Amino acid sequence: MAAKKPEQALVEQWRDILSLHARTQCELDRALHGHGLCGSDFEVLDLLSDGRAADGVCSFRVQEIAERVHLSQSALSRLIARLEKDGLVERAMCPEDRRGVRVALTGKGRALHGEVLPVQRAVLTRMLAAEAG
Repeated sequence: MAAKKPEQALVEQWRDILSLHARTQCELDRALHGHGLCGSDFEVLDLLSDGRAADGVCSFRVQEIAERVHLSQSALSRLIARLEKDGLVERAMCPEDRRGVRVALTGKGRALHGEVLPVQRAVLTRMLAAEAG
């Protein structure tokens, strides 16, 4: 029975992490909805606003984005297509690899990111501070 207690504590800790993630994601979605975004949209805009990809270019290959956001390849492709339709990102073929696609923020995307960045950070601060406290 003693072996079960540490295992159960581990499982409870994992479930607490999942619960915090779910609650935080819902709060982010709610807060960003008024700006026409969801949490995943913001994550992609935030990544693209960070600056340069590993190769120093101001755009990211779709594969680089997929490695950093937690979406399937097909979900990420749909998300990027929606952001492109809204004029927030632009896609272009990779000059170094014609099979690859690079994604960059547009001026409109950069402006929207700057507008909603404080909203997203406030939600994270509130949700994560509540968990720590």
